[in-house]
Amino acid sequence: MYQETPAQRKKTKTPKTAPVEVKAVPPEIGYTVSMSKPWTHLLEVEMRLNWTQMPEKAEISMPVWTPGSYLVREYARHVESFAAADAGGNALVWSKTDKNSWLIETKGAKEIVVKYNVYANELTVRTNELNADHAFFTPAALLMFPKDQLKTASTVKVVPYKDWRIATGLPKVEGQTNVFRAENFDVLYDSPFEVGNFKEISFTVQGKPHRFVVEGEGNFDLQRIASDTTKIVEESYKIFGELPYNDYTFILNLRGGGGLEHLNSTALQWNRFGFAGNQHNNFMTLVAHEYFHLFNVKRIRPDALGPFDYNNENYTRLLWVAEGGTAYYESVLVQRAGIISAKEFLEGKAGQIQSLQERPGRFETSLEEASFDAWIKYYRQDENSVNNQISYYDKGELVNFLLDVEIRAASKGAKSLDDVMRYLYNEHFKKNKNFTPEDYQKVSEMMAGKSLEDFFSKYVRGRAEIDYDSILGGIGLRLNNNKGRETPYLGANMRQENDRLTITAVPKGTPAYEQGLNASDQIIAVDGIRANQTFLQNYFGEKKVGDKVKLTVFRFDELREIEIILGGRARSAFLIAPADAPTDEQKTVYKNFLGADLQ
Repeated sequence: MYQETPAQRKKTKTPKTAPVEVKAVPPEIGYTVSMSKPWTHLLEVEMRLNWTQMPEKAEISMPVWTPGSYLVREYARHVESFAAADAGGNALVWSKTDKNSWLIETKGAKEIVVKYNVYANELTVRTNELNADHAFFTPAALLMFPKDQLKTASTVKVVPYKDWRIATGLPKVEGQTNVFRAENFDVLYDSPFEVGNFKEISFTVQGKPHRFVVEGEGNFDLQRIASDTTKIVEESYKIFGELPYNDYTFILNLRGGGGLEHLNSTALQWNRFGFAGNQHNNFMTLVAHEYFHLFNVKRIRPDALGPFDYNNENYTRLLWVAEGGTAYYESVLVQRAGIISAKEFLEGKAGQIQSLQERPGRFETSLEEASFDAWIKYYRQDENSVNNQISYYDKGELVNFLLDVEIRAASKGAKSLDDVMRYLYNEHFKKNKNFTPEDYQKVSEMMAGKSLEDFFSKYVRGRAEIDYDSILGGIGLRLNNNKGRETPYLGANMRQENDRLTITAVPKGTPAYEQGLNASDQIIAVDGIRANQTFLQNYFGEKKVGDKVKLTVFRFDELREIEIILGGRARSAFLIAPADAPTDEQKTVYKNFLGADLQ
């Protein structure tokens, strides 16, 4: 038997060729959204999947949440009349595989057509509404996605009711009527639609077109809104040096309240008669908040926030920066735009300090913990939340304000939180990197020129009481606590509805908490006299600290009498004021900060 030697084998061995890489071809995805009978509140969706390599079984899912609103909302619960067919209209077998997913047996079809309706009768910035007046829809709450295809482009054709017009941040597809294109699902789910007979105003800032579309009647001044919005956009431009979009759309519905940020648009809600006097300024603060998010969150992205997992919670410890930092910049922008004064700016911060100091939960939850637990706590407040939680919005705004002060004082006015935001924008967003909690501290320390470990360990990761004066003193300010005289008090939070006086929350450490009152107790009488909120305030005002009162309450429909010994409290009234004998350097840093003299 002939045998090759090892050397011969080496010579005659057929050389290996590199395997040819077969690139998967993504499907063509097209949606049509119709609203033929708006009074039924049913948005009609057709989804077409044209796939060269159609899988034997195609799985599609509805997102369970929408970015910017950190709660699993189970959008699939509104889906009805689900059906699947091939391009020829032949029905395909499908099955529901979990709460938000459908599996379709494609039978070798190159194109499948999925049809379903979504019940849309909830107007918030993160849900859908369709009625005889208009349609507003959030694509994450309406449009399904094919498994593993979140990077795939898609088109959306809107078939409006009658002569309704369409507003969205998505670009139009040239040559097609009412067809819009999204380069991927993160963009698609980031682009709300308003369809109706809305009012509209357009304006240009730094060469970029902007527009405000308003659905509903009210006491707003659209010209004034456009003028003040222009100032806010200009102030944002000064921070970052560019506007990173081709155009920007503000969608405003005049019902409810709130906002949700998007890459080149925002959805806003406001009371239709909430624009008189200072209410207009409050509205512009909301505009500033949602607009600033296009930088902070949509581009300067915390670790877990993009690309997104639409089937599960996306956990981060940085909502205190994403939301709290944006809440801080909302006030910065309206102050720099001249919509509010430096005095009003500081009054707002003093009010936030007062609210935080009156919240027992500040000793139970840190900012990072509040951020991480947003999915189970922030949108599910209950009567005990005051005792075991803080808001990553409210305390986050305050701590970012104090961090800005700390950086300005340490750098003698050379640097600020603006520089932190700018650095993250240039070094993280532009290099396609998300940032971590460690990054935020490191960049803040870079700008301050010193370690900020004590600040972050106490006020961000920890639950320490904030030493306001030691921080504010760096720019010539101090916190005054103008306490009044001690007065008797019960300590329960109450709500008066018609003739019912109900306890809504019982903060820790109050006489009500220590002596047995509960949330949901309905107070009927005090010392045998019928009670309402005004009477209680007046009645307790005539008592002394340590006096005993007898409350008659309904608890679970049972009548009870509870004796309470009134405690004593000197109500605080916080004020941020000039420190005694501020230095010239502190005065300069203050003026550089707020554009006004320290006085």
